[in-house]
Amino acid sequence: MKLPDVMRTNCPFCNAHKEHEVHLMRKGKEKMLSRGRRKYESVKRGYGGSPRTPKKEVFKIGKRVVTVLKCKTCGKKHQKVFGSRTKKRVEIGH
Repeated sequence: MKLPDVMRTNCPFCNAHKEHEVHLMRKGKEKMLSRGRRKYESVKRGYGGSPRTPKKEVFKIGKRVVTVLKCKTCGKKHQKVFGSRTKKRVEIGH
């Protein structure tokens, strides 16, 4: 999937069609002291193995792409999710 690095779309803050810079949303670093991680570690401790099912060998190739659009006039950011699944890779700057 190819995306332009500058996209002209509606800004919900300006309430007008403006130019936006396009960036891909990435997963942030997981916090080791978050509630879910602490719960998972406590359940995993001791005998009994993993509390969740093992990971599958086959993965989905395409995911739904979440883009971050930054307005060039007001500087605010908002997200746009592409509903269709993409191909193997996403390129910005075409």
